[in-house]
Amino acid sequence: MAQIIDGKAIAAKVRQEVSQAVTSLRERGIQVGLHVVLVGDDPASHVYVRNKERASAEVGIRGITHRLPADTTESDLLTLLASLNRDPEVDGVLVQLPVPPHIDTNRVTDAQDPARDVDGFHPVNLGMLVSDRPGLRACTPAGCMRLIDETGTDLKGKRAVVVGRSLIVGKPMAHLLLQRHATVTICHSRTQDLPTRIAEADVLIAAIGRANLVRGEWIKPGAVVIDVGMNRNDAGKLTGDVDYEGAFDRASFITPVPGGVGPMTIAYLMRNTVLAACARRGLPDPF
Repeated sequence: MAQIIDGKAIAAKVRQEVSQAVTSLRERGIQVGLHVVLVGDDPASHVYVRNKERASAEVGIRGITHRLPADTTESDLLTLLASLNRDPEVDGVLVQLPVPPHIDTNRVTDAQDPARDVDGFHPVNLGMLVSDRPGLRACTPAGCMRLIDETGTDLKGKRAVVVGRSLIVGKPMAHLLLQRHATVTICHSRTQDLPTRIAEADVLIAAIGRANLVRGEWIKPGAVVIDVGMNRNDAGKLTGDVDYEGAFDRASFITPVPGGVGPMTIAYLMRNTVLAACARRGLPDPF
């Protein structure tokens, strides 16, 4: 029977660490600033942005949101990003995705200053990760690594299976695990014999976006299960990519949905903003 990995409690610990770092920087005359750009009226995006505003206020980061109408042109958005890139008071910039379909997401990502890219999505930051060099890491995978660490799991030599290959979670997750000397398998929608691959996992990260795709009986006894999925079932209830009830009986540790990975993503966004503020000023990592 698994122990529950309490993402809310661990995220609170991360936010406390960030708050202490922000206070130390303020004592040196540095006010950490995060700018969030929201284009359009996507309801979920508005919720996410409000959560980020609350988290910024809690840790003492000066959070500013630029709310733009859905018909904002790509040119106008890129002009705003260029202005934020030049502003010495801006430490972190985040463009809330998705943007409206008439705007090219890749152009928006590429237009951001990698040093202020607190989402960790810029090709420069992804390249830094792949080449094992310092840089800003995507928030959700970085948060997942902290969750694994909190279980006391030593990843050296462990078999880690990542289900999902997105640039937001799957691919950076795999590289972070490789850096910690895990043996990593990436699975996806076209993987053959998925149950066998999953059954090999000492550590499983499910991030494919399909409710209850991973059956409980596939889980290796004693595995650590990190469920990144956030889906709604037929009853409208939030559920992950893993059959929680079935996996709970076999795993050693498991994240719930909600209350597992989700809180860590915003906590690590705050952490990334502080890291960006320090790196731009040539200051050491405060964590």
